[in-house]
Amino acid sequence: MKTAIHALMGALLALVTSATHAALEVFACSPEWGALVTELAGPRASVFVATTALQDVHRIQARPSLIARARTADLVICTGADLEVGWMPMVRSQAGNDRIQLGKPGFLEVASFVPRIEVPATVDRALGDVHALGNPHIQFGPKQIRLAAEETTKRLVRIDPAGEAEYRTRLADFTRRWNAAAERWAQTGAPLKGVAVIQHHRNFSYLFDFLGMRQVGSLEPKPGVEPTSAHLSELVAQQKADPAKLIVRASYQSPAPSEWLAERVNAPAIMLPATVGGSEAATDLFTLYDDCIRRMLSALRP
Repeated sequence: MKTAIHALMGALLALVTSATHAALEVFACSPEWGALVTELAGPRASVFVATTALQDVHRIQARPSLIARARTADLVICTGADLEVGWMPMVRSQAGNDRIQLGKPGFLEVASFVPRIEVPATVDRALGDVHALGNPHIQFGPKQIRLAAEETTKRLVRIDPAGEAEYRTRLADFTRRWNAAAERWAQTGAPLKGVAVIQHHRNFSYLFDFLGMRQVGSLEPKPGVEPTSAHLSELVAQQKADPAKLIVRASYQSPAPSEWLAERVNAPAIMLPATVGGSEAATDLFTLYDDCIRRMLSALRP
């Protein structure tokens, strides 16, 4: 009897061990990519997310805890377009993990595979933290997310060919639901078309473009430079010619500059979640868009 029990326990342990080893270890630089991998890989991946929606992903430090996580990763998925240039190269080099080095299947920068907006004609650091490869906040472009899902699936298949059927099935299901949601967002967000908006940093440019909104200013005098009193005063003067209807900040940014401006130009200041987890409602990629559109529509209602 004991022998049978021991054999059964051994079989169960082997099964658990096998299942544990079967899961890919994924290091996601930000919550949107962690959410995307979860959609596409399901239980085949164990996902670690390096940052939160309450952090500025431009200014993350290469902490030992992040390096330790990268050391065992099968896949590192980041935005790219220089968004993580201040910390990911050090994490990657210090991790000593050949699978996630540049050019290897285990390192994916999704911005390399999607169209980007706001690509500067010239790059001059005197103009601030200008992204030479265009606006990196691609999580707010429905088309960009769809293309990112396709490329991520290709990479998962390369790393884990045994899971190809499951990955492709999940991609087809995600794409169907995503396309349907994009149609719904376009309809729900129709009242936002043409609405003039000022944002703190250009986090939401892809979403504003998708909805047909007009960006008429930024709280930052230069990209990456915190708002100054002189620049905010200039924005107040500019509102006489082309007044904004909304003033938007991301979940990791201080509300003070947007609220200061809102008091002087009679436009509501609102917070939008910078990514998944930036608000209680934004629990995945779908609800991230839902919540952003709902918040803007609610702010415009009399």
